[in-house]
Amino acid sequence: MDLEKIINSRFFEFSVSVVAIVSFIVLRVISRSIIRKQEKKHGLDRARSIYANKFFDISWLAFLLLAFGFIWDVSFKGIFASFFAVAGVALFASWSMLSNITASVLLFFNFPFKIGSKIKIMDKDDSVTGIVKDITFFAIQIQIESGDLVSYPNNVAIQKAIVQFKEKPVRKRVVKEKEQ
Repeated sequence: MDLEKIINSRFFEFSVSVVAIVSFIVLRVISRSIIRKQEKKHGLDRARSIYANKFFDISWLAFLLLAFGFIWDVSFKGIFASFFAVAGVALFASWSMLSNITASVLLFFNFPFKIGSKIKIMDKDDSVTGIVKDITFFAIQIQIESGDLVSYPNNVAIQKAIVQFKEKPVRKRVVKEKEQ
């Protein structure tokens, strides 16, 4: 009888693990589809989509591993204590990597500007004006008028007012033919 319980228990754990893996794949496909739609809808740079995809892939993988831990009855006492200690420091540290990555994802979905846009980040005496060259997980790369590249942290950028300058329309030069 005990062997039957073990087999039934392992079969259940295996079945639920398969469901978890299928859910992981479905969530990954859905998130990639949403990101692709945002990219096309707003003409965003492909590199920004790659960063957003990586963020969600890692998030879904973390949930999958957590689900496996519950399914296969792994003790989480030490893991949870360590996780909350690290998460507490990361969430409340003003310059943490986690806040920059989260801000990067917010910038992706908020799309106030894109690569190639001319912006000004309003920061009292330290305002930055220039062309957006790249938006990474951690910073916005802005090329200022002197040609220098300024890295502005994402978590600070989402807290400041950002002015996006209108693109000047390209005027076609009309050549009038002289009548003779």
